[in-house]
Amino acid sequence: MSEDSFPFPNEIYPANWFERMSPKDLFPGNRPLEIDLGCGDGSFLVRMADEFPDRNFLGIERLLGRVRKVSRKSVRAGLANARVLRADSNYAVEWLLPLECAERIHFLCPDPWPKKKHARRRQMCQLSFLKSLHSLLKENGELLFMTDAYPYYEEALEVQDTCDFFEVLPWEEGDFFYAKTDFEEQWLSEGKSMNRLRLRKI
Repeated sequence: MSEDSFPFPNEIYPANWFERMSPKDLFPGNRPLEIDLGCGDGSFLVRMADEFPDRNFLGIERLLGRVRKVSRKSVRAGLANARVLRADSNYAVEWLLPLECAERIHFLCPDPWPKKKHARRRQMCQLSFLKSLHSLLKENGELLFMTDAYPYYEEALEVQDTCDFFEVLPWEEGDFFYAKTDFEEQWLSEGKSMNRLRLRKI
């Protein structure tokens, strides 16, 4: 099968869009799973999958063009442990992805919704969204959030003060291998800093 054939390699198509998938629908076997919400063009996903061949990496992306980029990148890199699901992140989290399936969820550089009237759309500041992510994680699983928008980060920290199902863990640059996204590389080159929040399921 060529990388331009249909269905595209490494893309997942649910048999039923109105019920949760099973872990076997995502990857064969039982290797640890990490989910990249809003994976963009797949740069982070592919780099992580290449670094950790003993783990599976699933990207969630709504835009078709980006999904195809992820698929092509993973095929060209020969990565059988990287796949992508074309879906809205909210829908995938609330209705599609298997419960307690992931060791880690990555939520990197989401739209910061900088205007005050749009701030309520910040997903990391919504307890209902956080509870849905919590339900996808295995015991002691982790949620890793990163943003260059300090107001978003500050609000996400404030929400954690009212949250009794995650605990905050330390996370400094260089604590462990963590591939950079294209957005992160661009912003760092502009002198911006990244704000990190690492949460563990309790």
